[in-house]
Amino acid sequence: MTMSSTPGLTTDPPEAIADTAPPCVMSFNASDPTGAGGLAGDVATIAAMGAHALPVVTSVVMRDTAEVFDHHPLDAEVVVEQARSVLEDVTLAGWKVGFLGSAETVGAVAEVLSDYAELPLVSYLPPLSWLDEEQQQPYLDAFRELILPATEVLVGSHQTLTDFLLPEWDNERPASPRELAVAAAGHGARYVLVTGVMLAAKGTEQFIDNVLASAQGALTGEKFERFDASFVGAGDTLAAALASLLASGSELQAAVGEALSFLDQSLDAGFRPGMGNIVPDRFFWAAPPPEDGEDDIDDEPPPADDGAPRGAGRRVH
Repeated sequence: MTMSSTPGLTTDPPEAIADTAPPCVMSFNASDPTGAGGLAGDVATIAAMGAHALPVVTSVVMRDTAEVFDHHPLDAEVVVEQARSVLEDVTLAGWKVGFLGSAETVGAVAEVLSDYAELPLVSYLPPLSWLDEEQQQPYLDAFRELILPATEVLVGSHQTLTDFLLPEWDNERPASPRELAVAAAGHGARYVLVTGVMLAAKGTEQFIDNVLASAQGALTGEKFERFDASFVGAGDTLAAALASLLASGSELQAAVGEALSFLDQSLDAGFRPGMGNIVPDRFFWAAPPPEDGEDDIDDEPPPADDGAPRGAGRRVH
């Protein structure tokens, strides 16, 4: 008996299909109705990087492209059940952790991660100033104790990571990426990828740095040009891109360079779907080039702290 040639069917054996399947990356993150960040942003980024996303909803965030209004965390057992159901079926290659919704869910997700400790985990810490104080501090404490020990790379803005890792920092000099990495290593994280590092040297005021560092020092990075444009979803984009590349087997420093390049181009092609901030275009490579004289971003959005590099990046090294 022979197989028909019906479109959509294949005669390849299951082993051949498995050999060509993209790496699968599980993302724990909030549902973001703008599509800028959260799970929607992760799915778009992971797909653009050639991997397959396994999205697990942790919370429902109420927001527009300018600000967050509220959020509704899911029950921790519901989050775990989503993940376990998929993990019993699909072979995983990597993790990405975003906003987990509550301290209880942080603990539950950490238990899931502990069963697959050999897989690379990229954790993104967004700014959480919008979260109520009675929710924010327990969440950060749980994240520090339970997620950082499993984390290969912690991603976040310079200000967010300073507040999180060095809350008592009172030096007039900003904490260096290495100092942040030392603090992260004290909780078990191997590396930090710090975005939005201000450059104070003369002649560098128009640039910000993005640096991968370990407790031994800075390892690699990219400078982005600064100008007046604010983005939402940039941090999630960078972390999801890095998680996809590590899941594909890329070496860390090369993966960071490629992830920063991807973010740079996504921001450069960013668009404003509403009245708030600019959303990264993760499929910039699929869009036709702009006509001569057209700008990708035609006016300036209001400022916002997304915890990511400002401005469509112009790499200079």
